[in-house]
Order: sequence, then C-alpha cells, then structure tokens
Amino acid sequence: MTTPVTRLLVTGGAGFIGSHYVRTLLGLSGPGHLEVTVLDRLTYAGNPANLDPVRGHPGFAFVHGDIRDADLVDKLVSEHDGIVHFAAESHVDRSILGAAEFVRTNVLGTQTLLDAALRHRVPRFVHISTDEVYGSIETGSWTEDEPVRPNSPYAASKASSDLIALAYHRTHGLDVRVTRCSNNYGPYHFPEKAVPLFITRLLEGGRVPLYGDGSHVRDWLHVDDHVRAIELVRTRGRAGEVYNVGGGTELSNRELTGALLDACGADWSRVDHVEDRKGHDRRYSVDWAKIRDELGYRPARDFATGLAETVAWYRENRSWWRPLLSRAAL
Repeated sequence: MTTPVTRLLVTGGAGFIGSHYVRTLLGLSGPGHLEVTVLDRLTYAGNPANLDPVRGHPGFAFVHGDIRDADLVDKLVSEHDGIVHFAAESHVDRSILGAAEFVRTNVLGTQTLLDAALRHRVPRFVHISTDEVYGSIETGSWTEDEPVRPNSPYAASKASSDLIALAYHRTHGLDVRVTRCSNNYGPYHFPEKAVPLFITRLLEGGRVPLYGDGSHVRDWLHVDDHVRAIELVRTRGRAGEVYNVGGGTELSNRELTGALLDACGADWSRVDHVEDRKGHDRRYSVDWAKIRDELGYRPARDFATGLAETVAWYRENRSWWRPLLSRAAL
C-alpha cells in the first residue's frame, strides 16, 4: 500500500530555524512522503543559500512572497495539507527601535494565514513561538498554563499571534498547535543574535558586547533538537495545545560569553561592557515536561559539543556569513 504524500507549506523557511526544519524533513534521514513549499519574503535575515542543500529535491518548491499577501496565501494554502508557520520578525533590539513591522508581520501575517487555513479547512497548523511571551521569571520555570506577560515589542507581537492562533482553534475548531522554544543556536544562524554575532566578530578579530552585568539567564536549545520537537508536535501533538520546548542548558550571558571566548580562542579583553538594553528580561525558563511526557521529547545535543560544532561551522563557512554582516548592523 502506497503511503500518501503530505504537502506542507513552511512559512519563513529560508530563515535560521525554518530552513533547518526543511533541510531535516527533506534530508536523507527525513520521514519521506513529504512535499515542502517554502514561502519566504527574503527580508534581511532570509537567505536562499540556506536551502541550497535541498534545492534539487523533487519534493521541494520555493515561493518568494509575503504572508500578508492574502491572495497569494489563499492560493498556496489551498494546495497544501498542513502549515508550519515560522515566518516572523524576531530580533528584540530591532523591535525596540520600531515595532510597526513586528505587528504587521507577526500579528497580521499570522491572521492572514489562519483565515486561509480556515477557508480551506487545512488539517493542521503548527505555530512556532518563543519563551519570551511569558516574560521574566526569577525562579522556577513557566508551564504552558501560565498567562503570557511579554515585555518587549517583539515578545508582545508573538504573544498576540499565539493568542489569535489559539482563538481560531477554540472558536472555529481549526487544528492549531503552538510551540514555545527557548534560545536556539546552531549553523546558518543570521549574525545578529548573541551566538552567531559573537562567533563572527571573534573570528574576525573584533569585539563583542555584554549587556549590563551579564547576569541575564537563558536556556540554550540546539536547532537539531528544536526541529525534532516541532516534528513531534506536528505528527503526534494535540490540537489546541501549547508545547514548551527547552534545551536543558541554562547559562547567564556572562557564562555564555566565556564559553564563546574559549571556543573562539579569545579572552575577556575582547569584551565591551555596555549599557543594558530597554526591557531586558532577567531570566527565561520553560518547563518542558509536557512535551517530554506526552511525545517523548528530550534534548539530545550536548551543549559543549554543539557549541564547538557551531563555531567550527562558522569558521569553515565564512563565505556564507561575511556577505551578511552589513545587513546585520542596526
């Protein structure tokens, strides 16, 4: 008996996490019986080169377009069996400088996709979100039942899109599943977030910034583990549910900086202590017991090994990231 082909629309699939998801699905160890269409606007952080490893795959297609384009979205959604929605403006510092694009893309773009999914009764809609929607927590970890308390414009736009997505499930019965992940790291990461920013600057002999006292704490999740969790939620999760995805390695920004300095062969003389940014949450921590107990997820990538491999990838792929540096500057 032939297994039917599942046609997935992956928004933001030329970005860091989205492209890793697509490369994983269509790679040699992927599940098979999948066709993937990437819809991406190719903003400053979108890179077609991220998809080069799968560009020749017979099940791959790319559409250059905007999730806010209702006509385009309607046509694409009508041709697919599921949506995995990564597309978002995602850099906190940029949202502090101007929130309008974050609201337009993250909120209105998500609504446009949901409206099309509802019209065509798409069987499954996986919405990719972030732990930042919960706000800061001094001790313990946020469970999925906690209310969202975002502090940055970026986090507020993502919390808004989460709530809209879940409302389409509760109001219309649309099969929506939401994931909220901790901080990702790995290859193909646009050099504006902490890990790729520090690596690329240190490899070029430059300096790196440490905000405030460096005591802000984040949980680090390798992108391999993240996309594995997303696929568990897509294939085995429950409609209308939120699933936290953690990496199991909590580090202060100072500890992370020390690890990156060591991995790049640099020392603390290369660090500039800078004024803390506005609305800088002190600590994020999600309780991921739900996805562990229901779906069998556990992070598999050791942080020290994963970070060393990530640094090695950037060292060996300067031709990928050097052209991006001017686009990363705020």
